[in-house]
Amino acid sequence: MNAVLEQFEKIGIVPVVVLDDAKDAEPLAQALCKGGLPCAEVTFRTEAAEESIRIISEKYPEMLVGAGTVLTTEQVDRAVAAGAKFIVSPGFNPKVVQYCIDKNIPVTPGTQTPSEMEQALELGLDVVKFFPAEPAGGLKMIKAVAAPYTKLKFMPTGGINLNNVEEYLQYDRILACGGSWMVKGDLVAAGKFDEIEKMTKDAAELVKRVRG
Repeated sequence: MNAVLEQFEKIGIVPVVVLDDAKDAEPLAQALCKGGLPCAEVTFRTEAAEESIRIISEKYPEMLVGAGTVLTTEQVDRAVAAGAKFIVSPGFNPKVVQYCIDKNIPVTPGTQTPSEMEQALELGLDVVKFFPAEPAGGLKMIKAVAAPYTKLKFMPTGGINLNNVEEYLQYDRILACGGSWMVKGDLVAAGKFDEIEKMTKDAAELVKRVRG
């Protein structure tokens, strides 16, 4: 497992962030760091995403910042040039995955089926995203598909919140969970970074309690 994935495991919960305005990037990064989750998957579907990654990586170099919702190799290049340390995609696009592997960029593609998981294993990956987690059957589904793939670990994202994250983290095949409940768009837009910091702290403490 590469160093980025090891950091994911240590952090336990990866905040999935949608930023519509790059001016929010720095205060959000500060709130996440102070709250104890120095990590952000910035979704690459807004105009502000690229600049936001650049700001976070420059102002908070200790933070593990990456790009999510990456659909093309061109987006991979732009995200990495801006400072992204990892790439996450919603589905399994072999072209994008292979491109990242060839360039030694940590990538976690989205999977839902055994076929996609086997493709990931074939390309040498040992961690995949499971998305959208809750609508696709949640932890029960992960446990069912994990059985034949003994070397594979999962990063479930989608529908995970403070009410169900604990049971995910208790399962030893879960590397980390992606979640956006502590970085909701309305909180960011309203500049409620104190609230974000508090919710991040609660999430970080939960990880500590579950994983020690």
